[in-house]
Amino acid sequence: MRGRKPKPTTSPKLREGGLPRCPDHLDRVARNEWRRLARPLFDAGILTIADRAALAAYCQAYSQWVDAVEKLRETPKLIKTPSGHVQQSPLIGIANKQLELMGRYMAELGLTPSARSRIAPPDETERAESAMTITRVIIGPPDDFADEPIEVTRDDTRH
Repeated sequence: MRGRKPKPTTSPKLREGGLPRCPDHLDRVARNEWRRLARPLFDAGILTIADRAALAAYCQAYSQWVDAVEKLRETPKLIKTPSGHVQQSPLIGIANKQLELMGRYMAELGLTPSARSRIAPPDETERAESAMTITRVIIGPPDDFADEPIEVTRDDTRH
């Protein structure tokens, strides 16, 4: 399929589970980031219980990034190895890796301007069509189609 990705729509039905709880394993910085983001994402219809792990992973990456950046302020950016070679501090690699992970989660959670532009709220027509599609898949066609004959053919030309 060519062209732009289709805009995903948020579903009000998914919000019925309520605001996901902050996981207990998150540290203080990660919990603060969770509290900062969870309510706005939930209110926008983006965050559901199914997204709890993704938001937790983002918050943990954020916490580790903050930790690495704070430690970098206190230590030299370049270090000398026991063999005498000068190299970049491992904290720079840690900070960069966490920032990379954060970027991926931010895109998935609609936390960047470009990600938000790809999220469109469903209009009433889309909701109705989506509900009918789900109903047909789960229940079957409406009764007025049930009496129509179904023609089944077998193609014997293939061997």
